[in-house]
Amino acid sequence: MPGRDSSPHMRRPVTRQKFDKKSVEFGAAALIAVALLFGGTAAASAQTMDAALSRAYSGNPTLNSQRASLRATNENVPQALSGYRPKITASADIGASISEADTPAKNTTRGIHNSTLSRLGSRGGGVQIDQNIFDSGKTRSSVSQAESLVLGARATLRNTEQNVLLDAATSYMNVLRDTAILNLNRNNVEVLEEQLRQTRDRFQVGEVTRTDVAQAEARLSAAQSQAILAESNLKTSIARFRQNVGTEPKQLAPGRPIENLLPKSLPAALNTALTGHPSIIASLHGVDAAELQVKVTEADLYPTFGVRGIVQQRYDSTYFGDNRTSASVIGTLTVPIYEGGQVYSRTRQAKETAGQRRIEVDTQRDTVRAAVVSAWGSLEAAKAQIIAAQAQVQAAETALSGVREEAKVGQRTTLDVLNAQQELVSARSTLVTAQRDRVVASYSVLSAVGRLSAETLKLKTETYDARKHYDQVKGLLWGTQTPDGR
Repeated sequence: MPGRDSSPHMRRPVTRQKFDKKSVEFGAAALIAVALLFGGTAAASAQTMDAALSRAYSGNPTLNSQRASLRATNENVPQALSGYRPKITASADIGASISEADTPAKNTTRGIHNSTLSRLGSRGGGVQIDQNIFDSGKTRSSVSQAESLVLGARATLRNTEQNVLLDAATSYMNVLRDTAILNLNRNNVEVLEEQLRQTRDRFQVGEVTRTDVAQAEARLSAAQSQAILAESNLKTSIARFRQNVGTEPKQLAPGRPIENLLPKSLPAALNTALTGHPSIIASLHGVDAAELQVKVTEADLYPTFGVRGIVQQRYDSTYFGDNRTSASVIGTLTVPIYEGGQVYSRTRQAKETAGQRRIEVDTQRDTVRAAVVSAWGSLEAAKAQIIAAQAQVQAAETALSGVREEAKVGQRTTLDVLNAQQELVSARSTLVTAQRDRVVASYSVLSAVGRLSAETLKLKTETYDARKHYDQVKGLLWGTQTPDGR
């Protein structure tokens, strides 16, 4: 209407300039959020990914628990080696005895009797030594089995180390992602609040209808809801970070993918994983231990031969001053004849268990193969999503700018502007998520091929030496104190 065109409220450049300035601030804040997440120069005091992974490697309770489990498994070796060593026992006893004898005197009929009273303090002691000479290979098989269990436990520890480092890297990137998304949503709320204020002003002068105001109010409420959800997601990610790393996240530095550490192709990744993944190696050692258990059990069906030496000293055995010393060496041969079928049953059971362990190796290989293919696919998809999301952001920015300009001359409605604004927020959130996914996927691929470790990542932390405790306890002959002093 001509009246509206001549209205002084239609020429309010200050309001439009404020709106445009807010839009520029939103765009700048969004770009800063993405830059802080995946690029730029980290502040000197910022916590880096390597620092977080080093912290998790040295202090994660799950990883330390697995290390303790390995140390306990190491003790199986000296226990098995004890079968080669002699068993020495000492015994001692002391006691008192009183005896009284009353016998008729010889050559008398007067009822005269002779009485004797004897008090003895019998005592003595001795040492017995038993040495195994031949046990049908039971000790030898037990030692080999214990060593296989140790090697399997070391592989399990490496796999646990991978999982802990991957969880720490994932939680690190989740905090960065959720922080960036929260910033995007908060800035979006500020922009929509400004837009709602302007829409209400325009409604007061009759430029727009009540429907436009309601649309702006609805979109602002939705944005506030999204901001609240983003804040909740960030709190959850911070809690996971604390659980996996052991500290609160503060000023996290940008995260970057580790694609330079990955195999060059999917076939190469599969070959690396199937030949060296810790979970597969642990399963193979489990097969060795199960097969050796069959030999250990079968040995109970065969003869054993040993030597026993005994030295004893007795005092006042039958009368006062009766002191005796004795020594003997005895060879013992034990041949089992029939034990009720228990050993036969345990042998069959051990064979079935060994068969189960062989099947588990195939299952583990299939699991590893699937994990490699999945992680590799996720990495490739994340790369493609980043390219698409960047193009989407650029297009959404151009579209929003155009829609706003067209809305100024009445060619676009408030709803068009709100929709364009929402599309830009969604595009930037998608880009943030894709960038996060790329970093996490690169760590997932390295874990899937079995090479995610402190050594591979060159973390600045003291690496755990799994052999140190084994070497300390393998040859111990006595003592209950652990190498760490407990």
